[in-house]
Amino acid sequence: MFPLGLPRIFPTVFCDSDKDAPAPASRAVAAINTVKSAMAVPETELKRWRRTFDTNAQTTVDGQNFMNSEQFVSAIAPKGDLYKIGRAQFATLFRVADTNKRGLLSWDDFVVFETILKRPDADYWIAFQYFDVDESGTISYDEFKNVFNANIGSDAIPFDFECDWVKLYLGKKNGAHVLGYNEFTQLMKGLQGERLRQAFKYLDKDQDGYIRPEQFKKIILDIAGHKLSDAVIERLPTLTTLSPGGRISYSEVVAFYNVIREMDMVERIIREATAKSKDGRIDQSDFLNHCVSSTRYSLFTPMEASIVFHFAGRGNPTQRLALIDFAQLLDPRWKAPSEAVETKPVASVQSFLHGFAHSAYNFGLGGIAGGFGATIVYPIDLVKTRMQNQRSTVVGQLLYKNSMDCVRKVLRNEGFLGFYRGLGPQLIGVAPEKAIKLTVNDFIRSRTRDPETGRIALKWELVAGGTAGGCQVIFTNPLEIVKIRLQVQGEAAKLEGAVPKGAVHIIRQLGLLGLYRGASACLLRDIPFSAIYFPAYAHLKKDLFGEGYNGKQLSFWEMLTSAAAA
Repeated sequence: MFPLGLPRIFPTVFCDSDKDAPAPASRAVAAINTVKSAMAVPETELKRWRRTFDTNAQTTVDGQNFMNSEQFVSAIAPKGDLYKIGRAQFATLFRVADTNKRGLLSWDDFVVFETILKRPDADYWIAFQYFDVDESGTISYDEFKNVFNANIGSDAIPFDFECDWVKLYLGKKNGAHVLGYNEFTQLMKGLQGERLRQAFKYLDKDQDGYIRPEQFKKIILDIAGHKLSDAVIERLPTLTTLSPGGRISYSEVVAFYNVIREMDMVERIIREATAKSKDGRIDQSDFLNHCVSSTRYSLFTPMEASIVFHFAGRGNPTQRLALIDFAQLLDPRWKAPSEAVETKPVASVQSFLHGFAHSAYNFGLGGIAGGFGATIVYPIDLVKTRMQNQRSTVVGQLLYKNSMDCVRKVLRNEGFLGFYRGLGPQLIGVAPEKAIKLTVNDFIRSRTRDPETGRIALKWELVAGGTAGGCQVIFTNPLEIVKIRLQVQGEAAKLEGAVPKGAVHIIRQLGLLGLYRGASACLLRDIPFSAIYFPAYAHLKKDLFGEGYNGKQLSFWEMLTSAAAA
């Protein structure tokens, strides 16, 4: 998936990052080095790129397929995710990818571009190539000015290129020196801050240190409108409520910009703080305390924290907020639930179909996993049942001395297949047994979960697990009784010379009520077992291995350890 961060360079001619890389001698050398690095790209990645290229390269020249600008955008732009960054912004990348300046991209060009995207400093690298119009490997004052002006709107607040800040990087007008790659990245990192300062000074006509709310909104939309949701943009003027006077100071503008610039860190701190909170909610003090404890310095000021909670709390910065409350600030594509329903009437149908397919998928996996597990442990289960049910062949003498003796006698008298007697009914019933157990547990947990924090009280976790265990007895009791009859009849047939009966015969013999004989004992076993297992499994994954913490997904061994311990 094409990283959404890259096109941010072009609508606003900047990006926020802090990476470094050697300066290229020229664009040709850079392309050669990139092709060399492509040799290290996994084969699966190259195949995926090839499929993407073949699907979109519909322009044929001399029998060879190429991509034009529109086809290139279709290849790299995320499907259905062009709300804040449109096709026009993605199209600006075509100039960088088209190193031969022929208006078409070959397969080799596409590989070079995709390999560049894998660089940790891809934002800066592509920006450098975009500004390096003459392909000299350096950027002059004229290149910087011309490309900058070409990529901002006609109604944007003017930028003074003769300011001291520009001269510090590029010297006097017309350039006393040029910028290499490393110097250019530092200029780009500080560019937005300078734009902000100049914009505020330009709008503050009377030089009293304040601007009007609509002017503040203008500055933010010019600089970082693509980073904010519509809900936050609409409420930008409400920043005036944080301090008396009805106007916005430079300090507040800078504080808001710092929040936007460090949005990734804001999200990290919020996620960590809410995860550690007992009720899943935090206030400004919790935010600042966690910031101090998790970063080397106090990264955010009290004013910046107030701004975060002001926009997340919809004007009430003093309340305790859950992670979901911050979504409108953290996600530029966030929409209110009512708006999402209005704009996507088919979403509910798609959601239902997706949920149904997901449930069917889980049902199939549960059945396969249950069947596999039952097959693996079935010989042990048979030996356990024989040992529990064994009878004396002679008065005072048991049939099996111990478990190993049982294994030897089953293998000698009934063969290897004797260990799997009664496995058929177990495999038939394991899928619906696991399905009803997991479905009931998930259903109760979803209905008792806090909709804002996503948490569930321990008592409801126990209820969900216990109820799931009780419901599974509908399937487990008949399976248990048929399985046990099949498991023990092998030894009886050997002793008494009888012919072993099948599962159908046993079911007919027991009848419906007979299949549920001993159900009370099954309930006493399955209800406490599931009431302990499900909460233990969930908490081991979350609390011990940190599942979901900063998006972490557990490895196979971590999940296996959690399940075994539970």
